[in-house]
Amino acid sequence: MARQIQFKQTGGPDVLEVAEIKPPRPGKGEVRIANRAIGLNFIDIYVRSGLYPAPLPSLLGTEGAGVIEAVGEGVDDFAEGDHVAYAQGPLGAYSDFIVIPADKVITLPRSIDFETAAAGMLKGLTVQYLLRQTYSVGEDDTILFHAAAGGVGSIACQWAHALGAHVIGTVSSGEKSDIAKNNGAWMTIDYTRESVPERVRELTDGAMVPVVYDSVGKDTWTDSLSCLSKRGLMVSFGNASGPVEGVNLVELNKGGSLFVTRPSLGGYADTRERFEMMCDDFFGVLEAGDVKINIGQRFALEDAGKAHQALANRETTGSTILTL
Repeated sequence: MARQIQFKQTGGPDVLEVAEIKPPRPGKGEVRIANRAIGLNFIDIYVRSGLYPAPLPSLLGTEGAGVIEAVGEGVDDFAEGDHVAYAQGPLGAYSDFIVIPADKVITLPRSIDFETAAAGMLKGLTVQYLLRQTYSVGEDDTILFHAAAGGVGSIACQWAHALGAHVIGTVSSGEKSDIAKNNGAWMTIDYTRESVPERVRELTDGAMVPVVYDSVGKDTWTDSLSCLSKRGLMVSFGNASGPVEGVNLVELNKGGSLFVTRPSLGGYADTRERFEMMCDDFFGVLEAGDVKINIGQRFALEDAGKAHQALANRETTGSTILTL
């Protein structure tokens, strides 16, 4: 028997339940992975709360790392005992095991441990498409990244610094400012005490920034637009404070012919070739030491609800994982 986190109705962390089930055999084109560590992400909260609808009852989680313990018919690229990681569903990572299509799985270099992979796969691939594809960050670029001390932000600060960019990161405390700076941020802005647009204007001598990366959503939308230079790109990739609604195209014109995009990992890692390219890029910066995954919190699998509460309350730094 194996443990699996389920929920029968959407709501708060209290809807999560631990169930015991017998792990099924993988079907055609699938593998079964014995999880060694599981990644926790804000998207999990969106699914649990109903912001991102899922058929009920539902499972939770899309990211983890472990060892293949069974392969289905037609799977030739993996074998029992392989160390692997994954970041894109199906839902069900919050479990002792997961059955998943083999084309969503990547072989894990032995130099990268399970906890690092589970804590970094989804966030690292997100940063890959943000910095390398959505907007190609180059040397001497000055960029604004919200929630710079969080899981995605911590990786982004390091990776952008390695690319030679200057990161202005928003934070909510002096402690988080120190974290962002230690990860390579050039400057930080405490949004609880300072006006983000005014401070960006000061730091850039009025030039503002060519791109803003915003995972906060509703609460920061207007300020983010105000930080952009003419023809700047607003990258809204999360909804931590709620979804952005009622986008006014006239405001984009007034701001200086601004661009807006709402990307997702699925929109970029949409083929096996692109998925492998993105993983290779991410694993490369890990192995080079340009990016280190900071695991700020570890929760037992059965404490997934507590982990969700801590993440929602912004009580976490770096990445959070569930342990088995």
